[in-house]
Amino acid sequence: MRAEPREKLNPRIKAVWRISDALMLTAVWLILASPGAIALLVDASEAYWAEPYVLAFTVLYAVLLVVFLFAVTPLRYIRWHYELRPDFLELKYGIIWRKHIVVPFIRVQNTDTKQGPILRAFGLASVTVSTAAGSMEIPGLLTEEADSVRDRAAEFARLAREDVWL
Repeated sequence: MRAEPREKLNPRIKAVWRISDALMLTAVWLILASPGAIALLVDASEAYWAEPYVLAFTVLYAVLLVVFLFAVTPLRYIRWHYELRPDFLELKYGIIWRKHIVVPFIRVQNTDTKQGPILRAFGLASVTVSTAAGSMEIPGLLTEEADSVRDRAAEFARLAREDVWL
């Protein structure tokens, strides 16, 4: 049996995930609580339902924020492993629904790195490996490490294609 993937993400990815999760939850809360807040502003005497409505979504928002920031993010980080081997890329991640993906380099069409503003602020980047079936992403690597992983993956893909044609 093959050994588990042994590479981990950079610990700074936890801060990136926390910021992204907080922004996403805040946006959802604003969208869901807005009708009640607008009803309170327009006519509070007629909107008997608005105050409990806004309060319920605010409590739910606070609970989800605590759960995501202090439980989900550390578990997500602990569960994320990857390994770049000469024949394939192996990814293993997930908390409830665990994924174990093996991507043979003979199938790889493209490799690239990307950085959003939050990743860039923490000096991190993501590596994406694309096949005809879809794209797999390794999030949260130091920028230099991401460049190295991208280049090694591209080289392994090139060597795998050359082996087929020889």
